[in-house]
Amino acid sequence: MPKGVAENVPDDGLTTRQRRTQPITAVHTGPGKGKSTAAFGMALRAWNQGWSVGVFQFVKSAKWKVGEENALRVLGASGEGGAVDWHKMGSGWSWLQRSAEMEMSSEEAAKEGWEQVKRDLAAETYRFYVLDEFTYPMHWGWVDVEEVLAVLKDRPGSQHVVITGRYAPEQLTDFADLVTEMTKVKHPMDAGRKGQRGIEW
Repeated sequence: MPKGVAENVPDDGLTTRQRRTQPITAVHTGPGKGKSTAAFGMALRAWNQGWSVGVFQFVKSAKWKVGEENALRVLGASGEGGAVDWHKMGSGWSWLQRSAEMEMSSEEAAKEGWEQVKRDLAAETYRFYVLDEFTYPMHWGWVDVEEVLAVLKDRPGSQHVVITGRYAPEQLTDFADLVTEMTKVKHPMDAGRKGQRGIEW
């Protein structure tokens, strides 16, 4: 794809402009570092376009501090770009109100997160979605892959969705418009070095 020129133009009756505004499903997978970081980079571009952004972090603990979260929250509140909402499964999801005695299992929390994503897609709540580490609930069988594909296929408007995590199901990568596999060539941990501020978080 040199200089952004499409190699193949389908005979689908659409204009170039119509094709450029079609919703994108992106998947960042593989064993290498940078899957979530790349997705948050896309979210920055979406914010800059004035699009509303919804981040749904599956799996990660609420105690884990993600550097991009603070940056995107500040930007979202600045009034200059789009609004940003950030939801963490590890903190019990922001839209659920319950007592400490009513803790959900990780599987239940993942299912509830997906149910909210479905509601938001149907309502066109956001223009850009980051479903961070969402491949794991699918890989573990907590969320049905075929249902995910059906919901994404039938989502209204031009809502863009990026899904991150290892072990992306083959059905998902076959369906997606953009698939990037991060491969590890070398990592500081190979030499016994733990994560560093500003690099890992």
